[in-house]
Amino acid sequence: MVSLVVPCFSEEETIDIFYTEVNKVCQDAPFTIEFVFVDDGSRDGTLKILRRLSREDDRVHYVSFSRNFGKEAALYAGLQHSKGEYVVTMDVDLQDPPYLLPEMYRIITTQECDCVAAFRESREGEPAVRSFFAKMFYWLINRISQTKIVEGARDYRFMKRKMVDAVLNDREYNRFSKGLYSWVGFETKWLSYPNIERSAGVTKWSFLKLFKYSVEGILAYSTVPLSFVSCLGLLFCFVAFLGLCVVVGRALIFGDPVAGWPSLVSIIVFLGGIQLLCLGIVGLYVSKIYLETKGRQIYIEKETDLDIRTNSDDACVE
Repeated sequence: MVSLVVPCFSEEETIDIFYTEVNKVCQDAPFTIEFVFVDDGSRDGTLKILRRLSREDDRVHYVSFSRNFGKEAALYAGLQHSKGEYVVTMDVDLQDPPYLLPEMYRIITTQECDCVAAFRESREGEPAVRSFFAKMFYWLINRISQTKIVEGARDYRFMKRKMVDAVLNDREYNRFSKGLYSWVGFETKWLSYPNIERSAGVTKWSFLKLFKYSVEGILAYSTVPLSFVSCLGLLFCFVAFLGLCVVVGRALIFGDPVAGWPSLVSIIVFLGGIQLLCLGIVGLYVSKIYLETKGRQIYIEKETDLDIRTNSDDACVE
């Protein structure tokens, strides 16, 4: 059996389209499927649609959160509740094309790999600004982190159960799945496909949310920013020492004129800005430590048609 883990946040316009398209693609496939929809605190009729589908089709299951916990929490919950020997994570808006599912299954069952992942070969149709910053993110994180992420990688993955269990065993609160899939290892085969527009509705990922998400990824899988801050501090200490030598030398030779205070103020303001930047970077890492040490639940389950697993290691409150 193949479990399809599908996070949903206010996606009432796309769920039925997704359900129909997947059934069409998989009706002659050499595997059975189960749907595991995760309602991430939707504010529309998403939950009503999931209840209806669950009543009409025994293969459809759902988990509903008490509020919006984010896509990472939804993916984690879906993986916890999946029962298949293979698990697929994909978006409900059909930007992760279901027609790839049979090919993914063929690859993972005939080749030596534990995961088949998909990436977009182009970003055609996206705003130019978003595409530019996305490319910059992949360029940056692949140079400052040992965890490599393929440019254009999606959360569209066809995984064996042993890889899913490895991902679930990592219960960190600040999750970044793209990095986590790479960090746990396992052999991954990649499939490319052209960029596909949403089937309906509008994206919930604004530029600001994507920026925050990219910062999460950098902080989760690289400590280079902290090293950068340290090097920057040493550099400015050296510059300050040289400046002090110049000031003392000039005072000894030419006296101590009052002129030059504007440049002095500019330097003080500049150094103050650098200090605040460094404190801000350190503060981001401290905030992540703070949230991890709280041990808060990754998500809170409000409603489901599935029985909660009795194994405490798999309980959603972990």
